[in-house]
Amino acid sequence: MCHIYLLHPPGGVVGGDQLSMQCYSASGSHALLTTPGATRFYRSGGKVAKLNQTFVVDSGAVMEWLPLESIAFPGTRLDVDTDIRVASDACFFGWDIWCVGRPANAEQFDKGLIKGKSRIFIDDRLVLTERMRIGEGSGVSKAAGLRDYPVTANAYIVCSDGDALCSSWQDMLEEEKDSDDFQSAVVGASYIDGLTVVRGLAENTETMFRIFTRLWQHARNHWQGQTPGVPRIWLV
Repeated sequence: MCHIYLLHPPGGVVGGDQLSMQCYSASGSHALLTTPGATRFYRSGGKVAKLNQTFVVDSGAVMEWLPLESIAFPGTRLDVDTDIRVASDACFFGWDIWCVGRPANAEQFDKGLIKGKSRIFIDDRLVLTERMRIGEGSGVSKAAGLRDYPVTANAYIVCSDGDALCSSWQDMLEEEKDSDDFQSAVVGASYIDGLTVVRGLAENTETMFRIFTRLWQHARNHWQGQTPGVPRIWLV
């Protein structure tokens, strides 16, 4: 298995920056992609930063996309466009963890706008399209929004027995609902049309990251019968 570390701009991303990323796993390959640190999106004077991401996983391949969190400072203006294309006999596990504002400094995301669009295809068949809009009257405090949580996260999983994996995750989440992490987080998993989706809200990124890491380790154990250690770059 190949570990790939993507080096984002060390000074962070500002308004007007445009980043494009294309990741491809050829048939039979196994790659884990991650980042060495959080990606920071800074306040903009009006210009919009743009991030385009494409993931393609060929037949029989495995791709794991496990970046550290993205931090959107108050005043960030950002458009994110993500396409994920997976063969039905391949495996994909990818997550996206966002911290909006800087809760450690009591700074809410009270200005700025983050817009996202994600599409997932299995064998070129569109199975999910969703949009994200945070800021400028998007209702982040409402029950249908972020419920005033500063951290929001999604994980998307495509694999041949996704329904069984989702069921085991749901059992795991139920067993852990009284643990310390779940006192400050809300997480749920669902399966439909060949795709497992996990969504979470939390009071801090550390809690969300621990929960999602356990879900990933559980998935790898489900696929390969072994529980992996975390990438060493996360410990630096």
